[in-house]
Amino acid sequence: MNEIEHPRSLWRETALPAPAPVMLSDAVNADIAIIGGGYTGLNAALRAIERGLHPVVLEAAEIGWGASGRNGGVVSTKFRVSLSDIARHHDLEIARRMHRIGHDAMDCVERNIEELGIADAGFARTGNLRCAHNDLAQTRLVAEAETARDMFGDTSLTVLGADQVREETGSADFVGGVLSTHAGVIHPLSYARGLAAAVHADGGKIFEHSAVLARNKDGDRAVLTTAQGEVIARHVLIATNGYSDITAATAPVRGTVIPFRSAMIATEPLGPKLRTTLMPHGRSYSETRRMMRWFRPAGDRMLFGGRGAFGREDSASAFQALERALKNIFPQLAGTAITHRWSGLVAMTMDSLPQVGVLDERTGFALGYNGAGIALSSLMGSRVVDLMLGDKPDLGLIERDGPKPIPFYFLREPAVRTVAGWYQFLDAIGR
Repeated sequence: MNEIEHPRSLWRETALPAPAPVMLSDAVNADIAIIGGGYTGLNAALRAIERGLHPVVLEAAEIGWGASGRNGGVVSTKFRVSLSDIARHHDLEIARRMHRIGHDAMDCVERNIEELGIADAGFARTGNLRCAHNDLAQTRLVAEAETARDMFGDTSLTVLGADQVREETGSADFVGGVLSTHAGVIHPLSYARGLAAAVHADGGKIFEHSAVLARNKDGDRAVLTTAQGEVIARHVLIATNGYSDITAATAPVRGTVIPFRSAMIATEPLGPKLRTTLMPHGRSYSETRRMMRWFRPAGDRMLFGGRGAFGREDSASAFQALERALKNIFPQLAGTAITHRWSGLVAMTMDSLPQVGVLDERTGFALGYNGAGIALSSLMGSRVVDLMLGDKPDLGLIERDGPKPIPFYFLREPAVRTVAGWYQFLDAIGR
C-alpha cells in the first residue's frame, strides 16, 4: 500500500463525515504553525486557542490519515514501559508522576468528548482487560496491579482468573488477566474529525494536502513552505509521530522513532449467538505476548489487530497471519469472513516513552507514543503548547531537552525485522 493512499479501513466507512479539504494556496500568518493533523496537532491547536493564539495546522494528507485514523480505538492509561520498571530504574516519585500523567491522559479524552460535543466518536468507558497468555505473564500482570494499588493507591485494577477471562472474552486461550476500569473504546477517525471540527469552530485554520516541504527562519519568525503556499509563524510544533519521514522539514525528529507497522482486520457482522458469548461486556482486550494481539467489538463485528514488521507496504501474507491468530484464539470464528484489512505506523522509541520538548525557543516537538497514543497524544498536544510558551507542565520522563536520536538509525528496517523475529521466538517458547 502506498502511504498516500487510503487504507481499506472500517473506520473510513463509518466515520463522522468530514468537510471538503482545503489546501494552502496563499501566504498566511499564524502564532503557531503545527505540522501534523493527528491527535497531537489538533489538541495543540485547541490549547493554543485557549491561550489566545491563532494556530494553523498543516497536514500532508487528510485529518486522521495517519495513526490517528487507523488505530484500534483503545483508550487507556498505560505506557509501554511498566510503572514498576520506572520506579526501579528512577524513583518512586517519578513513577507516581507517570501514573498520574497516564490517568490525566485518559481524563483528557473524556473531557474532549464531553466539552467539544463529539458524541459521534462513540466513546464508552468500558474498561480494558489485559489477558495473560501463560503463568509467567499472569505473575507479571498481578505484580504490576499490586504495585499500582500499593504505591499509587490505584483502585481501578482487578485481577481475574482463567474462568473469569474466558467469560469476559469467549476464549479459553488465557490463564488470567487484569481488568482496568479506567479505559475505554472510541471510533478513532471520528474522534480526530471531531477535534478538527472544534478547531474550525474556534477560529483555527486547518489545511490538508499541504505537506510542509521546507522549514526556514526569517528573523524571529519561521517560514513553512508547501507546494502552493507558506505559513509565517512565531512558533512551530512538529507532531508527525510515525510519519516523520514524509519531507525534509521534519528531519530533526525523523531519527528519534522507528516506524513499526500495526495491522488490523475486521470480521463480518457476527450473529446474535456469537455476540453474546464473545466480548459480552464490550471492552477492549489485549494479550501479553511481545508481538501483542488485541481485540475489541465494533458494533456487531470483532476487530483484531497486532504488530509486525510488515515493511513499507502491506502484504497478503501479513494479514493471513493475523487471521490465523484470530481463529486460533477464537476457533468458533473458523467460518467467519474478514471484510476489512488495514494498517498504520506505530512510532517506537528507544526507551518506550514518548518524547516531548523544544528544539529551540521557537520550535517544539511531541511524538513517539509506542502504540498507546490516543490518550497520551491528546494530553501531550495540550501540554507541549504550554511548554513552548514557557510554562512547566508536568511531563515526567516524557520531557526531553531535545530529540533523542536512535543509534544507527539507517539500520532501522533490518533492526525492526530482527527484533520482531526475536520477540516471536520468545513468545513461542513462553518467555
